[in-house]
Amino acid sequence: MNNQIHLDGQLTRRNFIGWSATAALALASHRAFTQSAEKPNSNFNGVQIGAITYSFRDMPGSADDLLNYLLQCGLSSVELMGGPVEQFAGAPTFERPPMPRRGQTMTDEQRAQFQAARKAQAEEMKKWRLSVSMDKFQELRKKYNDAGVTIHIVKFDAIGASMSADEVNYCFNVAKALGARGITTEISEENARFLAPFADAHQIMIGFHNHTQVNASSWEGPFSYGKYIGMNFDIGHYVAGTNESPIPIIEKYAAEGRILSLHIKDRKVNNGPNMPFGQGDTPLGLILQLMKRNKYTFPADIELEYPVPEGSDAVAEVKKCVEYCRNTLMDAPTRRPE
Repeated sequence: MNNQIHLDGQLTRRNFIGWSATAALALASHRAFTQSAEKPNSNFNGVQIGAITYSFRDMPGSADDLLNYLLQCGLSSVELMGGPVEQFAGAPTFERPPMPRRGQTMTDEQRAQFQAARKAQAEEMKKWRLSVSMDKFQELRKKYNDAGVTIHIVKFDAIGASMSADEVNYCFNVAKALGARGITTEISEENARFLAPFADAHQIMIGFHNHTQVNASSWEGPFSYGKYIGMNFDIGHYVAGTNESPIPIIEKYAAEGRILSLHIKDRKVNNGPNMPFGQGDTPLGLILQLMKRNKYTFPADIELEYPVPEGSDAVAEVKKCVEYCRNTLMDAPTRRPE
């Protein structure tokens, strides 16, 4: 297929390439909380730009570290990974059970020891979760909010049918304590069926995240189980896996109120690589303009997955992504060309 994805012959991605990264660094750097008390604002012409903290996975990752990075990037909202959230609240930490060296096969005895260690860790974590006060999570919310950052989503990868009902309720209570409007996890119809009653009871949305394994109908099954089952739509993975534009999916499910958030990245078609914003086949600029034009209120969260260039780091690269979004939304035309 042509590497340029079009939308009915309208404005294409190339209209959004070429803004200055130098300006991005200059505008964002003054927002670093170590240098300025100014609170960030990454709502550009009505479109809320945030980031998932997975973007900073190669850097120190405490809740305080992550807040520092977000402020340096000028971001005022975040999808916060569950690990740093629970660590802030005092969760137990574990060493990974020993594994065979690469290329070696695990013996039955080693497998049994590994499984026993994982089970013991899960039981200890469950015991902690069911005893911890929500006070520390409320403290974390206040810390972020006072700095100007809203925790709009918390990601719990393991939430689902493998958890007890009490642990699932704990996850929803943490989301409430953080002020989050939703929880994200990986797409699964089994988990949609299991989680829907909890989501209904708490009135907190579950946003199912996709990789490249989905197609245009993949969410129909999960959505059938309840009105609080939604999507955390990864537009880059969708383009790479389907060679199709994500725009019809966004338009369809935005109209139904099913989109909790987008993960924005730029990937090549045919399961191609992640690229810096504006260099892949994802119609990222068009999607941001669609959000602006249609006044969508769900956030677009940057997920940095392209390789960080030598001499740079994740904070500097996320700044570039923020500036791409800012320039697209602030400078580009708001209506479709004739």
